[in-house]
Amino acid sequence: MGIDLGTTYSAVATIKNGTPTILPKGDQRIVPSVVGISPEDELIVGTPARNQFIVTPERTVRSIKRKMGSDERVEMAGKTYTPQEISAFILRDLKTVAESNLGQPVEKAVITVPAYFNDAQRQATKDAGEIAGLEVVRIINEPTAAALAYGLDREEDLKVMVYDLGGGTFDVSIIELHYGIVEVLATAGDNQLGGDDFDERLAEMLADEFEHEHNIDLRQDRRAWARLVRAAEECKIELSDQPFAWVRLEYLAEKDDKPLHLRREVARQEFVDLIRELVEGTLGHIDRALADAEISSDDIDKVLLVGGSIRIPFVYNLVTERMDQDPYLEINPDEAVALGASVQAGIVAGEDINAILVDVTPHSLGIETAYFSYSGRVIDDQYSVLIHRNTTIPTTKAEVYSTLFPDQDKIHLEVYQGEDPVASNNALLGDFMIEELESERPGERPDVTVKFSFDVNGILHVQATDRRTGKETGITVEASRRRLSAEEIAHARERVTATDGAEEEIVLDETTAAVIRRAERVLDGEPSPEDVQAVKDLVGRIRHAAQAHDEETVESLSDELVDLLFDLET
Repeated sequence: MGIDLGTTYSAVATIKNGTPTILPKGDQRIVPSVVGISPEDELIVGTPARNQFIVTPERTVRSIKRKMGSDERVEMAGKTYTPQEISAFILRDLKTVAESNLGQPVEKAVITVPAYFNDAQRQATKDAGEIAGLEVVRIINEPTAAALAYGLDREEDLKVMVYDLGGGTFDVSIIELHYGIVEVLATAGDNQLGGDDFDERLAEMLADEFEHEHNIDLRQDRRAWARLVRAAEECKIELSDQPFAWVRLEYLAEKDDKPLHLRREVARQEFVDLIRELVEGTLGHIDRALADAEISSDDIDKVLLVGGSIRIPFVYNLVTERMDQDPYLEINPDEAVALGASVQAGIVAGEDINAILVDVTPHSLGIETAYFSYSGRVIDDQYSVLIHRNTTIPTTKAEVYSTLFPDQDKIHLEVYQGEDPVASNNALLGDFMIEELESERPGERPDVTVKFSFDVNGILHVQATDRRTGKETGITVEASRRRLSAEEIAHARERVTATDGAEEEIVLDETTAAVIRRAERVLDGEPSPEDVQAVKDLVGRIRHAAQAHDEETVESLSDELVDLLFDLET
């Protein structure tokens, strides 16, 4: 199967009869990337967890993708988890979805990551897959996957720009499609930019206004802030289709024993002004990718938009204006990445698919070096690049280095990722010692061959060889400073497996259940479309409140539904 493990939503797909196909979870084609522990200490994933977040944010985790590859741990229901474990809960849920649709076990997966994910983040994603009980056969870039879905069976020779703005990350890639070959020419982006940031800017504005009016900072109340961010997201979505949208939050806070509400109409232009700086910043990444590919915007045949945030009209219009052409929207922007991942999964599985993937490394990779200046002073902290950014992968590069001093018998090798000429300004991936070096002749400086091998999953293998003795030392830089050990992965798998993965069943008391059955009978009578929608909305809100164990809201909404049904029945 192919999996799009997204910041806000995830999806799973496979090849059916030669066609990439999304595997739905019930009536949902994409699943919220949210994990929670219910008040009954049961694991919930997806929509139930997303609904729970606004009620008990301390028992829920969202947007974990932004913490992948870091040492940071998150707390959920009083227990701490690594980002890999939280992601594993999501992956295991998607595995169950796939198996339910296909009627057979699924053990292998291709998982996508943002093109600008670094080595630590990629390895953390692979670890999450292992914890979830999956063999991760490939890690591929999200824009590459989208282009792979687009390039399927296309007998054309095209240059495509993929602009991928999701919930938490942004990538832009220049890709060449040539009779079934998908070749990445260049990529750029920001793995800390996405729709979550737009939501937060709107929530911050509303919180500032509320504080100015009531002298209460909603950011200090986790539940109030969670509700505000959720409302900001819903407002953002509505503003994609409407020029104005309302944010209405009842009982958001309390002052002097009186409830405080937030009611605010937001204009689309207000929202655009809040996010303008962030969105316009993506244009610089477009310019960089075009420059790295050594082409101009006039050479781009198609612009493909991917990710839910591209539905914002300002984003669409900005890209259209910059590229001087209408973007291509034939593929659902929420599903394109998962569909492309399934194409790559099909290729790995030996399916008869006319497509070949050629990807690139998003960052330069090298080591710290030093040299003597003409005055005899040591100039250290220099960055020597072995694999340059946008090199086609898999690739292997090697260089010969000498020690600083004659008969020096050891070297501390530090491996970096980045573009800054000062080594320490880049991301340190790992380090190791090369010892017992020997020179060819006394008084000479020993030589060491350093070899970098970057594999198809975007993971780096480093090897250093003493040229005199042939002795080898090395590391596989699988985010070695942050990667979980084999023992930690096994332990995490036990924790994940031990947690009840079933979604929490919605349990309604008999009175509420009777009201809903009454509503179903009323709907059978074919009332007006407006009344049908009103009834369905109330029933849905009751079920969501019951899922979150919000009994007070269930009771209140049930009374509201009874009143509505009384009017419809008389």
